[in-house]
Amino acid sequence: MTKKGLLFISLFAFMLMLPVAMHGQCKQFAKKICKVGLHPYQHDGNYHAALLIEGEEAELYKTFYSDTDYRIGVCGASNLSDIEFKVVDSNGKVLYDNSLKDFEWKWDFKLESSQQLKIVVRVPVPDAQVEEPSEGCVAIMFGFLD
Repeated sequence: MTKKGLLFISLFAFMLMLPVAMHGQCKQFAKKICKVGLHPYQHDGNYHAALLIEGEEAELYKTFYSDTDYRIGVCGASNLSDIEFKVVDSNGKVLYDNSLKDFEWKWDFKLESSQQLKIVVRVPVPDAQVEEPSEGCVAIMFGFLD
């Protein structure tokens, strides 16, 4: 195999591994930075983290059970502006919107009936003109009280 061919294969393999490495970094960010903020709620054991660019949005669906106290926490890397998140029920009704609460990073709640909720996370675009949008890890964490 020629040097060019070997270089191409090496570069291709590196590009395939890059998203896996970035996901791993985001998971570590969630574990080290975000999980701490769930206290005194017990973490549910799942790490939902992704690399997002300003202007991007992500959705996550999760089932919550009645008569349990929950905390949803959404945190982002320090290079990102305030992270917006909404919690929406199956009828499209917005139950919580942190942009109306000074971008509070967490929401504590208790449901009267079990239901699946959609958590919509958005990294806003800053008001100032920038050449290239920032990207960083954003994590959604869930906790409950025993």
